[in-house]
Amino acid sequence: MPIIESQFRAPFFLRNGHAQTILPVLLPRRVRAHFVRERLELPDGDFLDLDWLRSGAPRVAILAHGLEGSSTQTYIRGMGSTLAAVGWDVLAWNFRGCSGEPNRLPRAYHSGETEDLRAVITCAAGSYNEMALVGFSLGGNIVLKYLGETAPHPFVRAGVAICAPIDLGACARQLDQRTSNRIYLRRFLTSLIAKIEAKATLFPDIVNANGARHLRSFQAFDDRYTGPLHGFRDADDYWTQSSARQYLTRIAVPTLLLQPRNDPFLAPEAYPWPEAAANPHLFLEAPTSGGHVGFLDLRHGLQPWSERRCAEFLAT
Repeated sequence: MPIIESQFRAPFFLRNGHAQTILPVLLPRRVRAHFVRERLELPDGDFLDLDWLRSGAPRVAILAHGLEGSSTQTYIRGMGSTLAAVGWDVLAWNFRGCSGEPNRLPRAYHSGETEDLRAVITCAAGSYNEMALVGFSLGGNIVLKYLGETAPHPFVRAGVAICAPIDLGACARQLDQRTSNRIYLRRFLTSLIAKIEAKATLFPDIVNANGARHLRSFQAFDDRYTGPLHGFRDADDYWTQSSARQYLTRIAVPTLLLQPRNDPFLAPEAYPWPEAAANPHLFLEAPTSGGHVGFLDLRHGLQPWSERRCAEFLAT
């Protein structure tokens, strides 16, 4: 029954979920790690940009960022540096359109896009026979969905998902409807709408950006853009098909799911107690604090506890 009693303890003045979420953004730590970029061409004519941190290790950790993030996020660079220090090569991949250069197609990325992850794994499998997958937020949902929807690549030995919105509809409504989450919602929509406007310029017959700036919710944005551009009927169809929770009972490699109970992005449906109790391979750890991809305990400066926890889990 792998429901883990977490050892994470936030300082008393950092127990608030919003404080844990926002402080790492306001006070990003310096991470000294030299990543080398390579481009992976995809069969559909698009591309993914991959950032590598290599030392000649025999195993690789593949890192997936969150919504509107990139491989340059501090949480990605920090995790990469921590894992490199304990004997992993690191591959941090950028979702389509997230590497600083627009992707080539009208479509982009979405929360259930496991085929791109599959392409990244196939690429890495040419050099490594042991791989671990680590995903943050949206990237965590992708990692969990990949591990459970079909048998993963045989070289994938473990997974870690951090603050993963495994019930996309419930978590989208959490961000849409809670007044305290408006700061996050506004920031995400501003970035997403800017990309839609750029797509409309490149593909005016496919993408119509008229009125996009008036959208005020994930429900409205995903209804109009994310769903239809990626083959779904609407937002609800997209969320239903892409949510990882439905696949958790089928995960068959050791997988850690870190879900802070005060994460402002996560709805109650994002805490899969029954699935973790039933699946001996799924380890659910839900500390009382941590925020969204925060986990600051200040025991090692601004290094998140989640980095140390991930390295510990992958060592077992």
